[in-house]
Amino acid sequence: MSAPWWDSDENRSAVEYRAYVGNLPWGTDERSLKDFFDYRPLNADIIYQIVTDRETGRSRGFGFVWFDDEESLSNAIHGMNGQELGGRTITVDRANQRPRRWRR
Repeated sequence: MSAPWWDSDENRSAVEYRAYVGNLPWGTDERSLKDFFDYRPLNADIIYQIVTDRETGRSRGFGFVWFDDEESLSNAIHGMNGQELGGRTITVDRANQRPRRWRR
């Protein structure tokens, strides 16, 4: 049964293998993040998302990368955290699970 007051009907209790990537240069887009990220499972589609400002469309300096499994996520965190991208030291860490929200 779906509840109309939730923001989606997705099962949010499922484990999510998502990395937070912070301190990105303002000019970073999904393509440049994908080119930079070395840790990819061979037969997987990885989703890259850069968070942008609604009004300007410019990067807000952080994004997320989704992985297929725990091992790929852990390898990416250990290998990419502290690397330099565009003159900035990036932060890579496990992203917090997104809580359900009330619809507005």
